[in-house]
Amino acid sequence: MSRVAVCESAELVDGGPGVRFEVEQRGKSVAAFAVRFRGQVRGYINRCAHVPIELDWNHGEFFDDTKLYLMCSTHGAIYAPESGHCVGGPCRGSRLEPVTLEESGGMVWRPA
Repeated sequence: MSRVAVCESAELVDGGPGVRFEVEQRGKSVAAFAVRFRGQVRGYINRCAHVPIELDWNHGEFFDDTKLYLMCSTHGAIYAPESGHCVGGPCRGSRLEPVTLEESGGMVWRPA
């Protein structure tokens, strides 16, 4: 299986800024992001489950002030970083769409 580099592992710090990247979905390029939470890299399509808009406050800023949740900058929907499940706000019961990522050799990769 071929893969594409997303970023160097060191770029993702627990609760810190995420890295934005593009993935192909149904023949279109869509925004996605990678973050690190409790030592694990997580990837999601950059689209709120409540309204299809990008989550980040500023480029790459996905975590709320506590660094415990991912938060939509527009409506305040909050998501558990480890699962993408909505845990508060207007998206309750929904979840972010995951993107498969793997970490090896000091890099974060996604399938090509």
